[in-house]
This record gives sequence, structure tokens and C-alpha cells, in this order.
Amino acid sequence: MDSPLTDIHADNGDSVARAQIAAAVTAGRLGYADGATQIFERNGATTYTEDGHVTRGEWYVDDRGRFCSFWPPSYRACYLLQWLVEDGVIVGLTFVDLSGRSRFDGRYR
Repeated sequence: MDSPLTDIHADNGDSVARAQIAAAVTAGRLGYADGATQIFERNGATTYTEDGHVTRGEWYVDDRGRFCSFWPPSYRACYLLQWLVEDGVIVGLTFVDLSGRSRFDGRYR
């Protein structure tokens, strides 16, 4: 993948460092197992599309260095980000909610 991630060396499941979060989420459109897609823009906007329904929100890195998102009018969530790596190549991200009860993979498209 020719992207801003080519200089990042990671193993599958490694945490995304705070300094790498912006590059990680904006490196490309993410596709999820349920067919939904998501785009993160450098300006902090994000667009999630599922079954033709588009939802717009915001993403940011909080003061603790965690990836977080805000979906109007009031839903806010923070996640641990992990690299999804196959055969030595970063292919996406795993989002783990802070309770550890849910996780989902987004693959770069």
C-alpha cells in the first residue's frame, strides 16, 4: 500500500501510537465486515455509510492520547486503536472500545 503508513513498522495487534493516530485513520477509506464504510478527514470530520445511509460526525485525539469520535447530537466514544497487519503489511485498524467488550476491524480500501 503506497500511503503515509509505509514508514510505520508494526505487528498485528500493536497499539497505534498517539503520534500515528491521524495518519492511521486518514490513510484511506475503511471497510467493515458488515459492508459499511468510513472516511476520516484530516480536519476532524468523518463520514460513515451503511446501506446507503450517511452519518456525519467528528473524530479527535483526546488529552489522554486516545482516538475518540462524536456523533451528533450526543454520542461520544473512545477506542484503543490497534494495527491490523497481514504478511508484514498494514491493512487496517482494529477499534477496541475502552470497556474491552467490543472490537471491530476496518480494512483500508
